Amino acid sequence: MSHDTLSRTGTPAPSETGGSTATATLAPATATASGAAAAGTAHAGPGGHAKSRGKDGAKTDATADAKAAAKAKPRDAFFDNAKYLAIVLVAMGHSWEPLRDGSRSAAALYITVYAFHMPAFIIISGYFSRSFDMRKDRLQRLITGVAVPYILFEVAYTVFKRWADDDPGYPISLMDPWYLTWFLAALFIWRLTTPLWKIVRWPVPLALAIAVLASLSPEIGDDLDLQRVLQFLPFFVIGLSLRPEHFKLVRRKKARILAVPVFATALVFAYWAAPRMNAAWFYHRDAAQELAAPWWSGAVMTLAMFGCSLVLVACFFAWIPGRTMWCTALGAGTLYGYLLHGFLAKGSRFWNWYDTPWMHTPWGAVLLTLAAGTVITVLCTPPVQRAFRFAMEPKMTWAFTKDAVGMARSRH
Repeated sequence: MSHDTLSRTGTPAPSETGGSTATATLAPATATASGAAAAGTAHAGPGGHAKSRGKDGAKTDATADAKAAAKAKPRDAFFDNAKYLAIVLVAMGHSWEPLRDGSRSAAALYITVYAFHMPAFIIISGYFSRSFDMRKDRLQRLITGVAVPYILFEVAYTVFKRWADDDPGYPISLMDPWYLTWFLAALFIWRLTTPLWKIVRWPVPLALAIAVLASLSPEIGDDLDLQRVLQFLPFFVIGLSLRPEHFKLVRRKKARILAVPVFATALVFAYWAAPRMNAAWFYHRDAAQELAAPWWSGAVMTLAMFGCSLVLVACFFAWIPGRTMWCTALGAGTLYGYLLHGFLAKGSRFWNWYDTPWMHTPWGAVLLTLAAGTVITVLCTPPVQRAFRFAMEPKMTWAFTKDAVGMARSRH
């Protein structure tokens, strides 16, 4: 993700409760807890009390069952590993962007990564949005975990630009996402539409048709980065349609082996295409006419890039470890890394760090890549999460009415 109008994890980011990148940073246990709660209520009597089971009359309250199930269900290491590695690629891609003009290899790496890193985030976000509905607690988490961070960081980025870029008149506009904030705006809209995608007969073809039409429609404008919202929509809908067995399918040994020549071919093609292709196609933020291309090329490029992105995302998932690793815990902090690293990414341009000649040497590019990976890793760590949780995941209980039904159940 790059440029002023580009990006927002994700980290992403990407969960059914709207907490992160993308924001799927909340545990898969969240969905399980919801299901457990639903199952638990089947044992409740008319007064809301759970029926006693067993001779000792042990209490089996539905809420207690749900909490126990949530605690017993661990996070899936595969998704946390995928989110962490994807956010590392996001940071590295940002570090390569200023190197593209002087290095065809950097341009090829940049194109290859941009072909799949955001689609991967968005698919994960859709996957963990499958059980989203208009239930009060889920709407509250959508507001506190997506809408509020969007507002806070849109303001923070604007203030930062005014100071760092010596542009005191730059306007604050919640309708014009700046840099990384587009992803949160998109995630908010996508998640609100989730119930609609559950009732249509062919959700993915419909979403793809909408993306194609968007690529032909420059009059859509820039409000809320709607071009990106619509052109990336098919990946979110695919995530909604996926099941655990689909991820197991691409993680087989055969798939891992096939992923190697596919990625190699993609790199070779990207090396050839780098000086011939406008990289702005990968941002999905413009219609074809805005890229000085004929209108019909929007449909062709949207479909072609959709297919290429899906293949590369599958190859990416094929090589994601499913076991718990040193970086697994960092997968819960991808939204933090995603949003916070934007200040450094933009600051490096404002303060002309790339004017230093050694950065444009091969060793400079390698060191810059390692630095980007290190910085994003630090920004995903638990201490950083604790420090910025007030902005990323505020509770804001004061802002919402109390749930009378939930309060009644908690008293039993």
